[in-house]
Amino acid sequence: MDFTLDPKSEAKRQAVRAFVNDRLIPLEADRASYDEHENIAPALLQTLRAEVKAAGLWCLQLPEDIGGQGLPFTGMAACYEEMNRSIFGPVCFNSAAPDDGNMMVMNKVATQAQKDWWLMPVVRGEVQSSFAMTEPGGAGSDPGMTYTAAERIGNDRWRITGRKWFITGAGESKHFILMAKTSDDPRKGLTAFLFHADQPGWKIERRIPIMGPEEHGGHCEITFDGLEIPDENRLMGVGDGLKLTQIRLGPARLTHCMRWTGLGRRALEIAQAHTEQRSTFGVKLADRESVQMMVGEAAMQLDISRLLTMRAAWKLDQGDFARKEVSMAKIVAADALHKAADTAIQLLGAKGYSKDTPVEWMYRYARQARLVDGASEVHRMVLANFLRREGGDFFAWGHHG
Repeated sequence: MDFTLDPKSEAKRQAVRAFVNDRLIPLEADRASYDEHENIAPALLQTLRAEVKAAGLWCLQLPEDIGGQGLPFTGMAACYEEMNRSIFGPVCFNSAAPDDGNMMVMNKVATQAQKDWWLMPVVRGEVQSSFAMTEPGGAGSDPGMTYTAAERIGNDRWRITGRKWFITGAGESKHFILMAKTSDDPRKGLTAFLFHADQPGWKIERRIPIMGPEEHGGHCEITFDGLEIPDENRLMGVGDGLKLTQIRLGPARLTHCMRWTGLGRRALEIAQAHTEQRSTFGVKLADRESVQMMVGEAAMQLDISRLLTMRAAWKLDQGDFARKEVSMAKIVAADALHKAADTAIQLLGAKGYSKDTPVEWMYRYARQARLVDGASEVHRMVLANFLRREGGDFFAWGHHG
């Protein structure tokens, strides 16, 4: 594969980088830029989103005919990396999880009526959305462990009962994709449904306190006690829920990797600026071999994660599911982000542990990376199973003809 970006993607990348440098990074030092959950304040977010739209950088991941920019996955990889050099970046471009993955999968599989009702308000940035799959004691890395049930009522409705938790954004979301069990079939037992926050029969039990900074709407525990969903709001066929999760989660996992490489790069940028200015015992930190080894190792791990991410993006652009490649990128990018943030704190010293820089924010955020969208151990298991099935072909080169 060729790592050179197409002209459109490169132009968008440069524009995203300029916007992040000029508009977003300066805001991080002002406490007035934050809400009470350590994310960008809602009023400020609306102002910046309007600027992003005016700059032609809104929804890079979606086709132009529905209001996006029509970038391939390889172009997205470069642009998402640039946008997450700011901790405020992705949500300003409407490229943050879970809206990002929800919009991509809805564009692929929803009916036109579902797109008009559910998808387009999310695309326009009018509402947030959530993907309700994870359950206490049940579905997480394994969607097959879903206990929330959908019972058919007559021919045209479904009744939902059960419990979900760690549902990102649920506190603010209006539109939800819900995974529920419709039979005991291990492959065809799950079905996906769409619902609106205003429908009765469900409630938020709590916004779960977490270690890191929160997305808008937090991570919520929710219960279903008779939520009724019309059959027209079923997404794909009855029993296609597992297929839906596979269609959604592969690209969504990779967009995490795209963003994490940018966050890791920024952590190192902050640390490097410090080591160029700071001297101890008459020697600049940047000239100390021990510091160079730390920075070099963190930079190498980040670049390895970038290459794996771009390879997976390229495979997705070829129409491949890229499950193996996405799992590799997910493992390595999560570790590389944590390594970069940890290295930056060590080099900054007490300043890095304080809130005087965004590095401590990045460090707390980074710890979730090895858990979200499948724990690293699950992805290693996926790779081991690929190796068992493919043998030597696991390491095969692609070729033409």
